[in-house]
Amino acid sequence: MVLPRDSVLIGMKFIETAIAGVYRIELERFHDERGFFAEAFQIEKFRSMGLEAEVAQTNVSFNIKKGVIRGLHFQRLPKAQAKLIRCTRGSIFDVAVDLRKGSPTYKSWVGETLSEENRTMLFIPAEGMAHGYQALGDQTEVEYIAFELWAPETEGGYRYDDPAFGIEWPLNDAIVSEKDGAWAPFKE
Repeated sequence: MVLPRDSVLIGMKFIETAIAGVYRIELERFHDERGFFAEAFQIEKFRSMGLEAEVAQTNVSFNIKKGVIRGLHFQRLPKAQAKLIRCTRGSIFDVAVDLRKGSPTYKSWVGETLSEENRTMLFIPAEGMAHGYQALGDQTEVEYIAFELWAPETEGGYRYDDPAFGIEWPLNDAIVSEKDGAWAPFKE
């Protein structure tokens, strides 16, 4: 059984963004005198929402300086990669771009601030989505679950500042890798 798009399941609240299939996930925290406990991933809850649920790998990214942008990245079929992103230290502005031709939100983007304080996560579906983020402070750490193994032969990307998307990054001074700065411009 697949649940409605905005669903509260014990432990998690799935809130669909303006792009179909991209969810902001808020954790239900169970507090006591020691702190709190929360589920960050539960396979049956993801399945009940009709989302990817078979974890392939978990990645950690550490960003020394604020302004670092990683992305926009994607993997093509047959190795398209859904992701569940959370910020474990500091804060980031996390972005998903819809690359699905025929989608009503084609070339649109959504952005969410993820932080160690709000503990919010962003789920990005596998096929037809590009992903990137900007570190909003120094010493920022990001952890993400990938639902497909990294496959460099299917990897692709676009520049973070590609005018086809018009992403409004919060910080003007971007620090970008040579690889991310060299992606070709978007073409229809």
